Amino acid sequence: MSTVLCFCLRGIIPGPIEFTDEVLFANAHPSMSHMSPDFARVFGDCIRMTRQLLYSEDAQPFLIAGSGTLGQDQVSANLVEPGENALVLHSGCFADSFADCLQTYGANVDQIKAEIGGAVKEADIENALQAKKYKIVTVTHVDTSSAVLSDIKAIPNVVKRVSPDTLVVVDAVCSVASEEIQMGAWGIDVVLTASQKGLGTPPGLSILVASQKAVQVFENRSTPVTTYYGSWKKWLPVTKAYENNSAAYFATPPVNLIYAFHASLTQIMQGSVSLEQRFKLHQEVSRRVKKAAEEIGFKGVPLSEDVQANGMSALYLPDGFTVSDIVPRLLKKGVVVAGRLHASIKGQ
Repeated sequence: MSTVLCFCLRGIIPGPIEFTDEVLFANAHPSMSHMSPDFARVFGDCIRMTRQLLYSEDAQPFLIAGSGTLGQDQVSANLVEPGENALVLHSGCFADSFADCLQTYGANVDQIKAEIGGAVKEADIENALQAKKYKIVTVTHVDTSSAVLSDIKAIPNVVKRVSPDTLVVVDAVCSVASEEIQMGAWGIDVVLTASQKGLGTPPGLSILVASQKAVQVFENRSTPVTTYYGSWKKWLPVTKAYENNSAAYFATPPVNLIYAFHASLTQIMQGSVSLEQRFKLHQEVSRRVKKAAEEIGFKGVPLSEDVQANGMSALYLPDGFTVSDIVPRLLKKGVVVAGRLHASIKGQ
């Protein structure tokens, strides 16, 4: 959290979060050419640290100006060809947006919907994979609308056992850097996220990391990619060049955001607290917050502790209160919270 004097509201929403002084100062870096050697080195560092953050040795990061939704767009356009099948695991409303994106690019989409506050059961995933061949399975690691945490260690095991060729795609916009993600060891093919939540950087940077298997699937596709800006054909040469500390151009990267992202990644990866300790601290603080909320009449949306996120909380209001009652009152006290994200429980 910044120590800079600021006469502003205190945001306790999932994102954008508040940023450290170091990140804010880095974001105010003097304007630099995106083709300069100094910037190429910083960009290359970001690519390498992003890979390390996800415990991967050889996955391919893409750092592109855009929101987390651009990650869904990249997956839908680059990895799924028209007419192929996609299975979306639904634990909140952000699965609906992924399904919509996939359908926009011509995929045949099926969804397995968990009950509100629950995660999709492994047996249901196995049954679906046995009934139909799917090109990809998508899962939202933490859905912001429900704060449900899906088991992205167990799900790839099910997928690889039943349908080894199927790609596992994790929407981790609300989980990277606050929840453990071992991309290589767990068999995850794509992790997509954004800068403004656990990664502690102002919004505007789409971050996607693809396994070598996913890159090969892209390279072997039989139909042209139907996106221009999000095409990996355009971005692969650029990101590989920057990782080698050599500038390349397709579209101008968000130079100042890259400097800010570098500052945040440095704090996360090289700070006094290890990644493992960081995840443990998130869990400890999350439990204290949830316990305190329950003591004053709130109730968590997740149905059990094993499916509750550690980087955010979603709460049902006490009886007799509505979102329209609570949100304006908190705003008058200088505190911003989010409500009504999940359409089915938006008044609760």
